[in-house]
Amino acid sequence: MTTARLPLFPLNSVLFPGLVLPLNVFEERYRAMMRDLSKTTDSGDDDEDEDEPRRFVVVAIRDGREVAPSAPGMPDPTAVPERGPGAGFGPDPLQAFHQVGCVADAATIREREDGSYEVLATGTTRVRLLSVDASGPYLTAEIEELPEELGEGAGTLAEGVLRAFRNYQKRLAGARERSLASGAELPDEPSVVSYLVAAATVLDIPARQRLLQAPDAATRLREELKILRTETAVIRHLPSLPAVDLTRTPTSPN
Repeated sequence: MTTARLPLFPLNSVLFPGLVLPLNVFEERYRAMMRDLSKTTDSGDDDEDEDEPRRFVVVAIRDGREVAPSAPGMPDPTAVPERGPGAGFGPDPLQAFHQVGCVADAATIREREDGSYEVLATGTTRVRLLSVDASGPYLTAEIEELPEELGEGAGTLAEGVLRAFRNYQKRLAGARERSLASGAELPDEPSVVSYLVAAATVLDIPARQRLLQAPDAATRLREELKILRTETAVIRHLPSLPAVDLTRTPTSPN
């Protein structure tokens, strides 16, 4: 299978194909990454394709910190902060991350006056991490693309998941922000349904990661159907649940 090497952006969250990811990039190793990704469009070369993808891999952190310490910690003022592209992720960064991530294409990369970046990216393709290199200014990863298989019965499962998802959102009474079922038609393509529902359902990182790395859409949809039914039953018994807070997803700070 064909492999490639791309910049690696670890986060305390999971990105799914087709989903938009806003980023507030302020840490130096990721600033360096965005500077490099911006070089194509900033080069002024008329021969460059302005639509050329600016790709990097988003991977969920299993163990470690997405922001490296920048000053000696307390209470020991003599402690030397960990620095460099792999800071906070241990001697073998590959072990600090979940092995399946998602390629992101940065549609916009805007540098602020203070040198930080405002980035808007979209998930495109699931990939598996094969190795991680910390020798440059930021982490890079050798990756292989994972195939998108439908699996048996994906179409029927997608219909069931959509019904369960609409019921789930109705139970989130008062949730008006970022609601996929509010005033919008949902898609019916099984793979798209599986990723949108995975992203829109209130889940912790391990659960989201399991959905991301499911072998096919049918498996993902089958798991989502169980989750939605369980979560809907829970919400039914929690009428005072602050649904708006639960469905709000903040911009990822990095």
